[in-house]
Order: sequence, then C-alpha cells, then structure tokens
Amino acid sequence: MSGVVLREVPVDSPVHRLWAGTKMIAAFAISLVLMVAPSWPVLGISIAFLVAVWLLARLPLGTLPRFPWWLWLGVLIGALINLPIGGTALLRYANVLMFGFILLGASFLIAWTTPMGDIAPALARLGSPLRRIGWTRNGVRHRVPVDEWAVVVALTLRGLPLLLDEMRVLRAARKLRPKGALLHRTADPLVDILTASMAVSSRRAGELGEAITTRGGTGELTARPSRPGLADAVALVVVLGVCGLAFGVDQLI
Repeated sequence: MSGVVLREVPVDSPVHRLWAGTKMIAAFAISLVLMVAPSWPVLGISIAFLVAVWLLARLPLGTLPRFPWWLWLGVLIGALINLPIGGTALLRYANVLMFGFILLGASFLIAWTTPMGDIAPALARLGSPLRRIGWTRNGVRHRVPVDEWAVVVALTLRGLPLLLDEMRVLRAARKLRPKGALLHRTADPLVDILTASMAVSSRRAGELGEAITTRGGTGELTARPSRPGLADAVALVVVLGVCGLAFGVDQLI
C-alpha cells in the first residue's frame, strides 16, 4: 500500500474544507443506496460520483494506493472458483467486489481530505442524539458513551498508519540482519514481525496515553469546536440528489 493510506493530503480544495461529519454522512448514504440497490447502473453512478469528488479534491495520482500482489491473486482465485458455476455467479462476484472497492474508495476519500483531529469531534456531534438514551443499573444512571466511542475510533484511525509504517521498518530490519544475529528468530517471518509489532504497539500505546493525559485527557479530543456550514448543506443536497438519481435509475431498469 502507498504511504498516504488514512492520512490527509495537504491540498486546498472545497472537499477539504467540508466538515468531517458531512463526508461521513455522504459515505453512509452511498453505502445505504448500494445495499438497497446493488445493481450495475447504481455502481456506475457511484463510481462516477467518487471520481468527480476526486477531481474536485485535487488529489494527485500518487495518492492512489498500490495494493499488494496477493490481494489481486485472491481476487483471481475467487473469480476462478465462481467460473464453473456460470456467468450469473461470476457477475454477482464482480458486483460484490465492485461494491467493496466503492466503499473502500469512499473511506479513502474521507481520510485523504480530512485531518485526523477532526474525526473525533465530528463523531461526537453526530452521535449527540444518543446521549439522551440512558438506563439505571444498581441505582446508578448510565448513558451511551458517545465521546468514548468517538475517541476510540479516532485513535484507531490515527494509529493505523503508524502501525503500517512500523511493520515496514520491522520487515526491512529483519531482512538486513544476518541469521546468526537473531537468537530467537523463528522459521516463519510473519511470526517475528507480528511479535515485534505487538511490542512496538504496546510501547506506542503507552506513549500516546501519556501524551493524551498531559494534554488534558480524552475529553480534549472531542471538545474541539466543529460544526457544519452552508457549503456542507449544499454538499449534502448534492449527495442526496445523486443517491436519489441512482435509486430512480435502478427502479426504472
């Protein structure tokens, strides 16, 4: 994968200036339409819309991820498995595969055009209606932990690129070191890399926890002022119009 997965590409564009919650709502609306009507016309309209957003965001071609060879090998094996069943099964397989790539592309567009620091406040604001839900247990009033959920999702998205970079470094370091220098080296390189990654992740988690505590706790991650504007309303109208167009085309065919 390329080095910009789940990282903002610093380009000034109308898409970058949108509220993070608006982009999440748009991705949810597109996924909902695809779940209800996963036909080829709807897939084509969704792809065209994502390409238009890509061009509007002014993202360079180098941003596109380069998937590993084993992923394409798995796609080919899946196609060969469905091939003897018939053309209908192969088309359905291609339909599901395209559905997954569209959702992956929408997620990547959000990550490439949104600072990671805006994710938690946006999730907390979108989930604010859930704060009214509460229950009493053992005489203690509990509420839905919206802020905690937002912080967990934001920290996961922020930590995943770091973990990918660490795994690349560990893999390269393992190749450079001679076999005699590794006293506990196993026959399977994947086991060594995963073990080292767990150790590095634990250390990173401790450092991140200390940094968050020093800066005021997890509440500071969701306390950042974040709200939609007029451009977000226009963007949502456009997204809903595209979703309505896709659903209408599916009903006509």
